[in-house]
Amino acid sequence: EKEPVRYANLMYERRVVRGNTYARQVAPVVCTQLSPLEIQKQREAWRRFLARKRAKEQMQPRTPEPVEGREHIHVQTERYLEEISDQIIEVDTECQTDAFLDRPPTPLFIPAKTGKDVATQIEEGELFDFDIEVKPILEVLIGKTVEQALLEVMEEEELAQLWAHQRAYAELRNAELAEVQRLEEQDRRYREEKERRKLQHMQLLQKQKETAEKIAAQAFARHYLADLIPSVFNNLRESGFFYDPIERDIETEFLPWLMTGVEETLERKVLARTVLDSLIRTVVENRLDAFSHQPLSDQTEA
Repeated sequence: EKEPVRYANLMYERRVVRGNTYARQVAPVVCTQLSPLEIQKQREAWRRFLARKRAKEQMQPRTPEPVEGREHIHVQTERYLEEISDQIIEVDTECQTDAFLDRPPTPLFIPAKTGKDVATQIEEGELFDFDIEVKPILEVLIGKTVEQALLEVMEEEELAQLWAHQRAYAELRNAELAEVQRLEEQDRRYREEKERRKLQHMQLLQKQKETAEKIAAQAFARHYLADLIPSVFNNLRESGFFYDPIERDIETEFLPWLMTGVEETLERKVLARTVLDSLIRTVVENRLDAFSHQPLSDQTEA
């Protein structure tokens, strides 16, 4: 476990530097390299400490492993219950440091003087003659100027040649690009024409197929309907769907009127016969009654 942080006053913190740090004396670096014997002793002590710690952990009783479907959790077993919360207790602490001191201006660096100062006197004309000494300088200056001018002229000519080559290359490249574009456009037109011809051929084949199917269907329909149409018309004609208007008029108008007239005539004749039979029966019965009531002598005479 990590040790708790001990808060203290920054005024007494060793790691906080107070005051001016420019005049602070730096302690000399002391070589703290350990000898191999001491390093070996420290390693042995650390190894013995780890062995004791491992043995102590093995000797301590441990909780048995949880059964399947369960797990161990940490539970507080102390005498006094400690409330665990995610919020850390915070305390505000203030401190006051010394005011910053103004930094003094940096002194001008002056290197240390070495050697001795020596002086001498040179009279006029002792060192060189201007007219004689300036000639090689002028020759060098003029030569350098002419050489620089020649270089500039050559550079201009080279630039002109480069520009000419560049223009020729640009014209050639533009011509090649135009030719490539023309070939691409021609290839595109050929592809479009090919696709259009293929589409037309496919449409022609489809139309021919449809035409052949229609012709075959028409021939099959004709063959199938050759005997069907007459029988259908006969059935329709027998069913009364096809009729002669005059015949239909005679059947629907004249014949019913004629039958009605005949029935009326027959009814009148039957009625007349019935009335006549009734009269005859009445007369016969009257005569029979009259004959039956006459005397026997009259009946003999009769």
